[in-house]
Amino acid sequence: MSGEQLIYIDGELVPKSEARISVLDHGLLYGDGVFEGIRCYNGVVFKLKEHIDRLYRSAKVIKLDIPLTKEEMIKAVIETLKANGLRDAYIRLIVTRGIGDLGLDPRKCGKPSVIIIAEKMEPILGKMAREKGAKLIISSVRRDPVYATSHEVKSLNYLNSILAKLEAINANADDAIMLDSRGFVSEASAANLFIVMDNSLITPPVTAGILPGITRAFVMELAKSLGINVYERDITPVELLTADEVFLTGTGAEIVPVTMINGIKIGDGTPGRITKLLIEEFDKRKTQPSEGIPVS
Repeated sequence: MSGEQLIYIDGELVPKSEARISVLDHGLLYGDGVFEGIRCYNGVVFKLKEHIDRLYRSAKVIKLDIPLTKEEMIKAVIETLKANGLRDAYIRLIVTRGIGDLGLDPRKCGKPSVIIIAEKMEPILGKMAREKGAKLIISSVRRDPVYATSHEVKSLNYLNSILAKLEAINANADDAIMLDSRGFVSEASAANLFIVMDNSLITPPVTAGILPGITRAFVMELAKSLGINVYERDITPVELLTADEVFLTGTGAEIVPVTMINGIKIGDGTPGRITKLLIEEFDKRKTQPSEGIPVS
């Protein structure tokens, strides 16, 4: 493709320079909406059906009626990729509440708006972090408690994560790990977390305020296929700091080794054996047509 990037807005592909939403859209005014981040690898949209299913679950929880069927949404994603000539891309799929007034009442909003942005993207924490390992801090910002804001809903309101990310930036760290309201490990600002202890994987449960990530689930599946035990349970900060290995998972991050937290080396301070094995297997599987939906 030559020319300007095209963005899908409510059924139309619009040049990026002309892409607009209303200043009265409640997605802008209040973060009232849901979204998904999706990857396309070599012409295969990775776990697209799973991402679409989660999008519609999130929308159901906040009583947001998406104006497209799941099949129509999948078609719109594929059309956006084709229109931009992309076979390797990051896709941001957004559904806002729509245009309303300055009040909170969602009933005053019109038809929800669907936006799809597809573009090339480097891994979120960068190639260096993936190869050498990321340096993290434990944030003073706690993950919102599950009884206040459900992180099982992938909503447009990311202030909780942004505050933790700002703290990481101020500390010259790559990212921040958030604890839940009880003091157990939850997740990073925009990625799930695993530790390796005694050759087994441990990851925090949904009750720790995490988003049950699509990549997280895939990594758990990969580990089990390799004969690695996987446990979902609470993790204490001490277990985190004394783990043999730590890594993050996410659509944008993929799998990122963590080699230092709060200035303390994890393991020997280099990416661990199991982490590297999972990265290798992930890279083998992510482009297979069976793991997603082909663009053409």
